[in-house]
Amino acid sequence: TYEQKTLNLHICADPCEHYSVVEDDWRSTNNTSTDIHCDQDIEWRGWYRMFLEQNSARIPERCIAERRCGTHAPLWITEPHPGVLDGIVSRTVCSAWSGSCCYFSTHTVYVKLCHGNYYVYKLAKPSTCHLAYCAGNAQVGDDKGDLMKSICSKGPQ
Repeated sequence: TYEQKTLNLHICADPCEHYSVVEDDWRSTNNTSTDIHCDQDIEWRGWYRMFLEQNSARIPERCIAERRCGTHAPLWITEPHPGVLDGIVSRTVCSAWSGSCCYFSTHTVYVKLCHGNYYVYKLAKPSTCHLAYCAGNAQVGDDKGDLMKSICSKGPQ
């Protein structure tokens, strides 16, 4: 029957419209406080949008020095953020510790650029403590440039 078929459907919601907020200012790449946090204690479920001081933020794409972002080993992504046309992409996460930018075992997160120039992330639990995701200021102008490069390189549809 129709009801049975409807119950078997899997509906995927757009993560740009259904996300939780991470707004811990201690995650800032500028934070060198000795107050240490660990994201292994968090049950990461669903998608997240990051904020710093009430402004949209994003996970850095570069190695962040040890003992920043409110943790011992800051988490960052090893590849650039996606453009709008890229949809959802996977990114490898690394953590800086003991002189290495990728000391602990890596894991994968998913990232999407949303209309309105902000990112959402499907985060994963780090392998150990004390590791935590960093957040840096989102640079909206860069996002628009990436979008234009992406559109121009693919040509007219």
